[in-house]
Amino acid sequence: MFAGHFAAAYAARRLAPRTSLGTLFFAAQFLDLLWPVLMLAGIERLSLAPPGAIVPLVSEHFPWSHSLLLALIWGCVVGGLYWGLRHDRRGALVIGALVLSHWLLDLVVHVPDLPLWPGDPLRLGLGLWNSPRVALALELALLAGGVTLYLSATRPVRRAGSLGAWFLIALLAVIQLASVFGPPPPDPKVVAWSAMAMWVFVWLGWWTDKARQ
Repeated sequence: MFAGHFAAAYAARRLAPRTSLGTLFFAAQFLDLLWPVLMLAGIERLSLAPPGAIVPLVSEHFPWSHSLLLALIWGCVVGGLYWGLRHDRRGALVIGALVLSHWLLDLVVHVPDLPLWPGDPLRLGLGLWNSPRVALALELALLAGGVTLYLSATRPVRRAGSLGAWFLIALLAVIQLASVFGPPPPDPKVVAWSAMAMWVFVWLGWWTDKARQ
């Protein structure tokens, strides 16, 4: 899942009025920000599926970033760090919940590859990715809902808060479309390095959100 995670962050802005959208983006995508680092370090593994497979990537081993237990632990860690820095209890709770929401949303679309804890042989996933157009419709619907809640809770005070915000929303939608209709990735390491670009969205979320109130 891609756009759905950002949708959760957009929706959560209403619940955490003192927390930047960029921070909420960071929390919602924390597991996917951690995963490429672990993969490039050789701790987790990803491979390409055989030609013609509906889902082009096979997540062979990623328990430290994408198991339910570690998602809970990372949520406590990230939320706790935010509370220690900001002393914003509501914001910390929302951030912790967003980290966990990543695993729950992934559960809907992933083929069975999500463990409950490191070493657990059971793999979960409802497999909506096997129906790409249905998965795409769900992602875009979630994005539309999250954005609607965000825009209704904030208003622009500068151009970056209006034009910039809409540019970011359109960019997320375009990337989601490209992930479905674009060519399969050429190499797992290319996927990992591309995932590092998620930090750009954290910055864009912060930049556009600070121009709204």
